[in-house]
Amino acid sequence: MSFSGVYPITDDAFMNLPGHEEILSEVAGAGIAMLQFRAKHGDRDEARRQAARLLAVCRRHEVPLIVNDDVELCAQIGAAGVHLGKADHDIAGARSALGAGAIIGATCHDSLELARSAQVQGADYVAFGRFFPSISKPEAPPARLGILRAAREALDLPVAAIGGIDRDNANQALAAGADLLAVIHAIFGAPDPRAAARELVRMHAEFAGQKPGPQDFAETDLQP
Repeated sequence: MSFSGVYPITDDAFMNLPGHEEILSEVAGAGIAMLQFRAKHGDRDEARRQAARLLAVCRRHEVPLIVNDDVELCAQIGAAGVHLGKADHDIAGARSALGAGAIIGATCHDSLELARSAQVQGADYVAFGRFFPSISKPEAPPARLGILRAAREALDLPVAAIGGIDRDNANQALAAGADLLAVIHAIFGAPDPRAAARELVRMHAEFAGQKPGPQDFAETDLQP
């Protein structure tokens, strides 16, 4: 698969809202690259039921479902892969449990050292952020957009950007070197999530078609 595009993230709280399945289906059909599920609020049985429903939606649209932090849940439902947080980096263990074909992502915040380690351990992509003020995770430590450029130069892995990304600043993350735009509130907090997802997909495709390099942007253009 191609690790390039828009990467929406939803959670168990959203899965309890009226009409959530229709919204998720519309977002999954908007041309996104992957979809991530985070179980943070409910019990484990409920999380498994929610993840299984979401997996069915993703399979209808041929979109890989990534489970946040929970290797066991990923294996139980047969999701495409897992995303591991900084405190959960056991990439070798996840690979052993999920198999060679699983997608494994790793959070690296603002650390190229963590990203290098993730690459050595066999991660399929690395994620940096937050880059902009975030409604979903306002307490998350900030990251420099320049870390995306550094990662593109130092690693042989796709790079995801996360944290406050929306249509007004997505091009800054893309210009700095992001392959994937991980988005929460700008899609699932929008009045029309499908339209929001389609707009970000359009912006990503338009930027990719222009194929500018990070060297084409001044350092001042790469600051949050």
